[in-house]
Amino acid sequence: MATSDFKSEEIQLQDTFTTTSPSDEKAGVITATSIRTSNSSISLPQGGYKLYRRRFVGILGLVLLNIAAAMAWTWFGPIANSTATEFNITLDQVNWLGNVMAVLYLPTAFWIPIIVNKWGLRRCTEIGGVALVLASWIRYAGTAKSLPPAGAYALLFIGQVFASIAQPMFQCLGTKYSETWFDTEGRTTATMIVAIANPIGGAVGQLISPVLDSVRTSILVLGIATTVIAPTVFLIGNKPPTPPTYAGSKPPASLRGLVLAMAGRPLNRESTMTVRERIDFAVIVVVFGILVAATASFSILTNQIFEPVGYSEDEAGFFGATLLLAGIVGAIIAAPLFDRIFKYHLSLFARICAPLVGIGWLVLIWVVRPNNLAAIFVVMAIIGICSLTMLPVVLELACEITRNADASSAILWSTGNVISIVFVLSQQALRASPDASPPLNMKRALLFNGIFCVVGGFTAVLLKGEQKRKIQDEEKKQLSLAANAASTGGTENAPAPAQEA
Repeated sequence: MATSDFKSEEIQLQDTFTTTSPSDEKAGVITATSIRTSNSSISLPQGGYKLYRRRFVGILGLVLLNIAAAMAWTWFGPIANSTATEFNITLDQVNWLGNVMAVLYLPTAFWIPIIVNKWGLRRCTEIGGVALVLASWIRYAGTAKSLPPAGAYALLFIGQVFASIAQPMFQCLGTKYSETWFDTEGRTTATMIVAIANPIGGAVGQLISPVLDSVRTSILVLGIATTVIAPTVFLIGNKPPTPPTYAGSKPPASLRGLVLAMAGRPLNRESTMTVRERIDFAVIVVVFGILVAATASFSILTNQIFEPVGYSEDEAGFFGATLLLAGIVGAIIAAPLFDRIFKYHLSLFARICAPLVGIGWLVLIWVVRPNNLAAIFVVMAIIGICSLTMLPVVLELACEITRNADASSAILWSTGNVISIVFVLSQQALRASPDASPPLNMKRALLFNGIFCVVGGFTAVLLKGEQKRKIQDEEKKQLSLAANAASTGGTENAPAPAQEA
């Protein structure tokens, strides 16, 4: 079929509306309204699209679960040297407690669209919750002082393997949950709330782990916290009785469908992507992957970057937390603006912000030096604000381009985690020797990180990013209004298409 056949067509509402049964029509009840357009018949839900207050309860559950899962990833970063000493293992072994989560993220994330398609959002989070609890107590079993170093490390590592299963189960569901439960005036904010929950967890982990008495105590605290949070999986619902938008009414698209669409072989009309959309998604994958990897690798190597130049474990934790917490504040302020005011300017924001993030990481090369606390805090805050504000924007933009929320999110987060492995291993290899000045400094690692971030950040200027999903949802919203107006005999008393219920 020609590409032009798949272009957006102007929908013209005809004068006739039909209901599911003549008796319902006589009674004035609309159970399912059908609107005939120029090309097809579109079914609209009873009374128009609806919003449910319970959606906020589900968001709360996803936020708490993301925080718990992310704490495990960054927990050992600020206490890497203490962990190596207390368990008699090497720094590289400590780093692999974080790396394993990135390695296993990829195979786990690609199962998520399949699980959501077959069993729904709730079952996916239940699997993650079980993995989270198992991770906590297997990890704690490794703190027994009677164990040899190899045995203790094996249990710590296995615990992190289960945490690796849990993290993508929660992180990749943010865009799908927002599409399923929120309308066009709340989707970006919902995505933002779930997306920044992971960095919040990272910040919490970096703040708490260095201040506890010992590494063994910190692992116990982590286990208790995650076990308490795990039951919040029951707050998350599969889908609302009535969808909030047209996109939310569609069954989940498959990962295979997105892969084939990117290859120019779509499974159906709705999964088709133009050449421009395929280029845009490829650009987003590159930009997102590199910038997420930069932040993730920095979280793992924080202590190793700052301690050689004279900063303590506590200060290293505060630097990482500044990046994340400043970004959280920026994202909280910006996301509602993108939902209600700048709703069609997601790509413009990405084109501006991504290069700034790259420049920020590059500047860090010269800022990380002794007695330079103020400058480090400022650069960390700037990187955090730009990075985390852009995070939900890019995730939503990928959904707009692909019309496939869970698969696009899985690909983006998986790419970020795979590249983060490369970043961590490369930066470990670039660590200076013990004879360097200062010993074991990470200046070459910062140079590696900065150059890649500048290249990745400036790649974003190639984005066009037409938001077809939002345009389509707004069209269907107007059709729903018109259908309700016709069914009630006029427009004045027509119900809104996204009522609160």
